[in-house]
Amino acid sequence: MNRPFDEARYASLLKGLDATVIKFSKVHLDNEKFRLDDGYFSKLAVLTLQRVEKLPHVRFGEATSVFRKGIFDIKADSYLPSGIPFVRIGDLKNGLIDTNGIAFISATAHQKEAKTGLRFGDMVLSKTAIPAASFVTLDECNVSQDTIAVRIAPAWKKRLRGGFVTAFLNSRHGLALMEREFQGNVQAHLSLPDGKKIPIPLFDMRLQDATHSGFIYASKKFSEAAQQFERAEQALLRELGLNNWRPPEPLTYTANSSQVFAAGRFDAEYFNPAKHIVIHALAAMPHRTLGEHVLSVRDMFVAGNPKEIGLVRNFDLGDALDPVLDDSMEPVPATEIGSSKKRFRKGDVVISRLRSYLREIAIVRTTDDIPSIGSSEFIVLRPKFAGQTQISPTLLWAYLHSQPVQTILKSCVDGSQHPRFSEIDLLSIPVPDAIHSVSAEIEKLVDEAISSRILANRVLSDSKRAIEIAIDDSEEAALLFLASTTE
Repeated sequence: MNRPFDEARYASLLKGLDATVIKFSKVHLDNEKFRLDDGYFSKLAVLTLQRVEKLPHVRFGEATSVFRKGIFDIKADSYLPSGIPFVRIGDLKNGLIDTNGIAFISATAHQKEAKTGLRFGDMVLSKTAIPAASFVTLDECNVSQDTIAVRIAPAWKKRLRGGFVTAFLNSRHGLALMEREFQGNVQAHLSLPDGKKIPIPLFDMRLQDATHSGFIYASKKFSEAAQQFERAEQALLRELGLNNWRPPEPLTYTANSSQVFAAGRFDAEYFNPAKHIVIHALAAMPHRTLGEHVLSVRDMFVAGNPKEIGLVRNFDLGDALDPVLDDSMEPVPATEIGSSKKRFRKGDVVISRLRSYLREIAIVRTTDDIPSIGSSEFIVLRPKFAGQTQISPTLLWAYLHSQPVQTILKSCVDGSQHPRFSEIDLLSIPVPDAIHSVSAEIEKLVDEAISSRILANRVLSDSKRAIEIAIDDSEEAALLFLASTTE
């Protein structure tokens, strides 16, 4: 255990993953549906299956006491402000349940559907669209129809750890095995029988305990980060005198025709009183508009342009669910980018104008040696230099993330299938001068929260990679790798 993990040796082992040919005689094996699609016989999935089945393993269904589809008849209008957490497919993030924006159902509904009720240590799988698995760190919850509730059977709890199983399912090997079992033309899905037959390796408990503990530790760091973000927002709202403000929810309201014609909009949501109340409250203080604080950068990366060469870091909207876009994004050749993108650089703040309720807002902290680009749906904001009144990227992020601004943007979106707000509406939002007095406090809280999230993501990534090393190389190599990450 004293020799270091051999990175070069491990890298050489991975080269074999692209070299496999499936004989037609193999098509009949473990294939009662006689599938011939390339997804079922992907090289990684087939090699993983071969390797795992040579190891001590158990079929998923054999080791579980609960393996059930989630609640079918819970609709969005049944959600409550508080109650029992209700996990939906969009809450399955990177191996853990993202509680930011999670829905709640009543205790009565939860008790009625107790068969899919889960608690700490259980798991939730995606059964629709894409493979995903998350470890449950909530005290209790229930799950939606697009997911599968999973609990390890009591007889197997001494041989399988939930965090380890989740790490395996989120490794490239586990994802390949899950994806292999998804089928369907319009929208792929994972059936319960197919999910149950996925093989789970039975590695030594030292490795299982290490990865299981990693998931619990990461969950705690995410929780700490959420608390720090909440403290930052409360500090900002307290300075604005809006910490106890809640948007009104009137059943009816009216607008003058002159207002309608001036706005060029006649949808009811745009004239929601909550939006106008918060705008007036912000504008009543000494302020500048957001457009006076920032430049909206429209520098475009044009796909197919022969001048677009070299490597780029390409960020999607979902990447901005994390508060920072940084160098952890692997560069890709510019020639592989298939659509036009926005360019941005270190110190910018990007905000998705699409589906504002997701709060896809992030601070750009990439280095400038490799260009950064992202979805054309991003609005790229670059703080102007204006002495002491300059808004920092961190303060700007916190302000855009706050409830008053989100209340405004919610009422500014236009469109049904792909609701967007306009750049004009965003840049016209008042930014009270008072927020600068809490800039240092917010910078400290947000930076601490970001550091906690970075650490949590690294621990999750290390746990998953350790499982990959154990399958590709050996359990000893996996333990050596984990030991090297804590030095």
